[in-house]
Amino acid sequence: MTATATDAAATRRRGILFWMRRYLPAEVAGTALMLGAGLAVTLWTDSAAAVALAALLGEIVGFYAVLAVSVYLEQRSAARSRRRALARTGMLLIAEFGAAEVLDTLLIRPIALVGGVWLLGDPVWGLLVGKVVADVVFYAIAAGAFTLTARTGLRGRPAQREKDIPLSRAG
Repeated sequence: MTATATDAAATRRRGILFWMRRYLPAEVAGTALMLGAGLAVTLWTDSAAAVALAALLGEIVGFYAVLAVSVYLEQRSAARSRRRALARTGMLLIAEFGAAEVLDTLLIRPIALVGGVWLLGDPVWGLLVGKVVADVVFYAIAAGAFTLTARTGLRGRPAQREKDIPLSRAG
């Protein structure tokens, strides 16, 4: 193996570990709440749409709760104030996930979750299969957006960058 091939392999491994550290805790929380909410609804109805809607809402809450805390802690360490860290957290979450989340929430994930529950008949397996299908599309968009925010400097060194991002009365 050449030095270039070895470097490329090391970069891919490091990249995979980075993405796992970044998203895995949020995925675990989102999946747990997705299954809990989806299965709770099966106590009242067999409707694939109702199960999928509850699962979708549960996953959004679990996923973004973990990511909001993670991004806030990342920003708080370098921001001048809590208010600035909160503002940067919101901005970064929207920049990283906004486009992916709109497409995911309004189109892809509902179709994938309903389809999984309907085709497989079992709510647990249907939700899990639907989630995986939707996640592939979601992460293709979100990872690209994360890379863009990192390359443009929106993520790096918030203490130096925050003077470049105007916020009314922040400080």
